[in-house]
Amino acid sequence: MEEKTFQDRMRELRESTGLNRKEFCEQFDIPYRTVTEWELGHRNAPPYVFRFLEYYIRMQELMKEKGVVGNIRREEITNGENE
Repeated sequence: MEEKTFQDRMRELRESTGLNRKEFCEQFDIPYRTVTEWELGHRNAPPYVFRFLEYYIRMQELMKEKGVVGNIRREEITNGENE
């Protein structure tokens, strides 16, 4: 079995969220060009970045399944709204 490339794994991860590239970039505060470069295979994110995104997305899915409401956004943390 052939191992998937980073670009394939990244595209599949984004598509699993149901977000288009622009929405994904806005959700995670990642520059659009960066994600485009990752998905085209021109650049790779550090492995820990991919693992973090994968973990965060999975946790959001589990929270939805359990009926837990909440999606902490960067603005909420920086503005102190999540206290």
